[in-house]
Amino acid sequence: MGLVETKAFHKGLKIIVESEIWEVMEYAHSKVAQRRPVVKTKLRNIKTGAVQEMSFSSGETFTTPDVERRPVQYLYTDDIGFHFMDTENYEQYAVGPGTVGDARKFLKEQQELQLNFYDGKPIDVELPTVVELEVTQTEPGVRGDTVTGATKPATLETGAVVTVPLFVNIGTAVRVDTRTGKYLERAKKK
Repeated sequence: MGLVETKAFHKGLKIIVESEIWEVMEYAHSKVAQRRPVVKTKLRNIKTGAVQEMSFSSGETFTTPDVERRPVQYLYTDDIGFHFMDTENYEQYAVGPGTVGDARKFLKEQQELQLNFYDGKPIDVELPTVVELEVTQTEPGVRGDTVTGATKPATLETGAVVTVPLFVNIGTAVRVDTRTGKYLERAKKK
């Protein structure tokens, strides 16, 4: 277990508040005249999945849980949940949708990622920062439409919807930042 101060908060950070593990989803530092600065956060309870807004004094210190990271491969989803296989010992884990959270938008079968454990139980999924996914639905780009910075929505093979430039068409593989859900670039052909 380590310690972390409010100034070091970042999205995805796990902290212990009132004996529960919470994940920082959003945070904002604010200062009101003649008062101590405050950090307003939106936290997700790892155990229950409940989302709650909390405010903390700037400089407050929190304990971070000892989280064990294991490399896994995503296998499939069924009525039980999301199934992963440990790539080192081939053990399989079924994880509920609350544990997977927003990562489900970018999960692709056979994808390698990290599964985080606390007290021997999976608590969340850690995706690679960038994933390559194929566009399965979008409006066709119009030849000659060269408005700089113009974009359109595109549905990816995992069901996620991202905003892409006009030149991206169905069948194009794109690179997406999993932290923000934003299009980065077209994937290089292999």
